[in-house]
Amino acid sequence: MGSPKRPKKKYETPLHPWNKERIELEKELLKKYGLKYKKEILKMNSILVNMKIQAKKYIAAVGKQAEKERQQLLNRIQRLGLIEKLTSLDDILGLTPEAVLERRLQTQLVRKGFARSMSQARQFIVHEHINVNGRKIGVPSYLVRKEEEESIAFSPESAIASEMHPERAQKKPATPADAEGAKEKKVEEAVEVKAEK
Repeated sequence: MGSPKRPKKKYETPLHPWNKERIELEKELLKKYGLKYKKEILKMNSILVNMKIQAKKYIAAVGKQAEKERQQLLNRIQRLGLIEKLTSLDDILGLTPEAVLERRLQTQLVRKGFARSMSQARQFIVHEHINVNGRKIGVPSYLVRKEEEESIAFSPESAIASEMHPERAQKKPATPADAEGAKEKKVEEAVEVKAEK
């Protein structure tokens, strides 16, 4: 049968484990993005570091193959939506871990109003209530591409797909004027109900 393959680690651990600034930053990110483990931050950092290493390599490289690989890296970054307008490889060097964390499916659910909090978004994903491009996604760290953003939806088989489900996040009005209009509408409806009685 042979020996089982040992899976490759997908992240690099810090060189010095007890760096106070890094620990404080990780705590903030854990809280802000609703992450369960620090390992998730390390994975996102590794993705970012690998992109920066490639960018540095292609900035210095010359030739036909280097140009092709440079363009492939730029296309990949634009597909992921990490930078709105990518003009050169120097823009990649300025990316922060927050840019990658914003592209996670868990974060996108909250930003688009599918969930009230990061923990609720995580639960929806892990329980497979969410579809992206018609596929069920059960991984909160899934990086959503730019073209996939509009295809995020509740799974048709899920009970949460119903608008009347109590766990569905209520859509917030876009402007304060809309909020006032909504309040006035509720008051008018209440007056009409009393008048009918």
